Amino acid sequence: MTAQVDGSAAGAAGVAEAAGAESGRGPRVPGTVRRRVLVGAVALVMLAGGVSIAHGAADGTDGAPAPDGGGHAAHDAGKAGGTGKVSGDGKAAGTGEAALVGGASRSGGFWMRADGVFSPPGSFVPSDALTYDTGLVPAAARIEITQYADRTATRVGTRLRGLVPNRAYGMHVHTTPCGADPVSAGPHYQHRTSATADPVNEVWLDFRTDGNGDGEAEARHDWGFREGGARSVIVHDAQGGAGKRVACFTVPFAP
Repeated sequence: MTAQVDGSAAGAAGVAEAAGAESGRGPRVPGTVRRRVLVGAVALVMLAGGVSIAHGAADGTDGAPAPDGGGHAAHDAGKAGGTGKVSGDGKAAGTGEAALVGGASRSGGFWMRADGVFSPPGSFVPSDALTYDTGLVPAAARIEITQYADRTATRVGTRLRGLVPNRAYGMHVHTTPCGADPVSAGPHYQHRTSATADPVNEVWLDFRTDGNGDGEAEARHDWGFREGGARSVIVHDAQGGAGKRVACFTVPFAP
């Protein structure tokens, strides 16, 4: 009786294997379905939550990070609002703040990239990117700031998405973090304090959006920031040295 039962089981298994081979599939392994369901669920969570995956620390031909950010990888789980945050000490923040990555480059310099999604002050999901005028900087518009610094120069770049199409904006690096009040960001960062307010002594990132509301700019200087002296960027409603403050993004620039 025992032999007959074992033989029947073996025969059934053989039929299952033959059917699997004939159809191009192997026999179903216990747990396979569960793994497939788990992978599918993770994919759905990533799509819904806006997981931010950033890469960096690879040099371009001039010593700057490569355009695709290849090299070291940092992963931060997305939150409501589509961004997360990795702080300078490597700890993940618990709210929808800016995604921040960076590190040393092979040429001996330092690079950093921070990106955020604008929301009004006091929003349910806190953000390091604040809009004070949603008519000019809509909620959910995006901003990215990059910095590359070495012994001889500093480059700061920006890319923005989702602003008013075909419009000119001003932008400068400021001295303190953003707050609910636009004046919280303090004055422009100046290489030589109390000197001239111009693109040589300050970091100006004026830009003009295209038909999709996207814009970008870059500033290069032969000097670097003082420790803790540059903490944010302000978007203005006009280009030049002044203009109404319409948005702010807190960025921990490196010296």
